[in-house]
Amino acid sequence: MDIASAKGTAPYKKYLVRTMAFMGGYVAINVAAIFGAFDDIGHTAGLILGLVVAAPVGGQIWATLALMGESDEFMRALLAKRFIVASGLAMAIACAWGFMESYGDAPHIPAWMIYPLFWALFGLVSPFIRTSR
Repeated sequence: MDIASAKGTAPYKKYLVRTMAFMGGYVAINVAAIFGAFDDIGHTAGLILGLVVAAPVGGQIWATLALMGESDEFMRALLAKRFIVASGLAMAIACAWGFMESYGDAPHIPAWMIYPLFWALFGLVSPFIRTSR
């Protein structure tokens, strides 16, 4: 089975529902923040808001791991391999940029950018990782 044929399976459908639920909340909170809904909330409330915004990220990772667990052996291994490669590349890029900030005065990039970087890399590596070995 490949990814194209897996898209019609029950695990993939559950994954889509879970992803939409978690990312819907994530987008809603961030859109509200962009439009100033939280501009005057104060320090403590801002810290709590940061945790609230991060919660759907954890939920999305759980949804991906659940997809792996509910898939057949091949898809599980393929998704895991892609996940590991994308994670490693994201960490390597984040570390390199952090060192460039420390030693080369590169502009600061917020730490939360690792999450979209990871998913961008996951999308980039997926077409090239087509076997579970």
